[in-house]
Amino acid sequence: MGDYSENRNWFEIIKHKEYLYVIRERLDEIDPRFYTTYDNLFLIIGSHSALLIDTGCGLFPLKPVVDDLIQDKTLLVINTHSHFDHVGGNYEFDEILIHNEEINSISKPMDISFLKDSPKEIAKLFESNNFTIPPVKNIKSIDDNEIIELGELSVKVIHTPGHSSGSISLLTNRNELFTGDTAHYGAIYVSKEDFTTHLTSLLKLLNLFQERGNIEIYPSHEEYVVDRELLIDLSYGIQNIENIWNTRARDDFIEAWLISDEKFKYLVF
Repeated sequence: MGDYSENRNWFEIIKHKEYLYVIRERLDEIDPRFYTTYDNLFLIIGSHSALLIDTGCGLFPLKPVVDDLIQDKTLLVINTHSHFDHVGGNYEFDEILIHNEEINSISKPMDISFLKDSPKEIAKLFESNNFTIPPVKNIKSIDDNEIIELGELSVKVIHTPGHSSGSISLLTNRNELFTGDTAHYGAIYVSKEDFTTHLTSLLKLLNLFQERGNIEIYPSHEEYVVDRELLIDLSYGIQNIENIWNTRARDDFIEAWLISDEKFKYLVF
């Protein structure tokens, strides 16, 4: 893959709070056919440990960037789920936390040969790894309601299946909610057989607002920070897919049906 000298040009590093960094990369510059502009990775830094949420596409080394930000803190790395744009840099790190449902996906080489015919030249950098994401060295399963202590900051794991069976969201004790791909504006990938599962997960997240009051939402794609309206909008949108089903068009690259409304593009499998 690319070398460290190119990292600063590739990753956009935003110090959002004293303890929270957003590390962005342009998924559309790797392949625009996913209908997605930004990949958002998040780094939460506590007094003794830091938590990196997802490792991106793996096009350029991420670990040196993270090491610069956390200095002497212990680093934990977690995947919100196992799709390639969230796990591409996993192999750089000693251990990855992921929900038990998706351990198998990151424990073996992942084929990303679908990027071979990307219209973007930069995607050819994946040739150095034969369009394969290497497997993770050590994997630790994490469970629903598990608490990760970082020192003055803690992060609660919330199992939110729908986008994938092992999708998780993460809630800090300071009311930041990281939703992975369970909820974000833009292109939403959903399974027609799992609409109910996805809607149940969105309701689970909405109920957090009853318990906690104001919560900031940090999705893994596109805009951040957003509020609970995202969860309401997406819940309504998924329920409305049946009503606009006759507007669908086939996307042969994604191998899904594409349906759009004013706020989302739904890729329905």
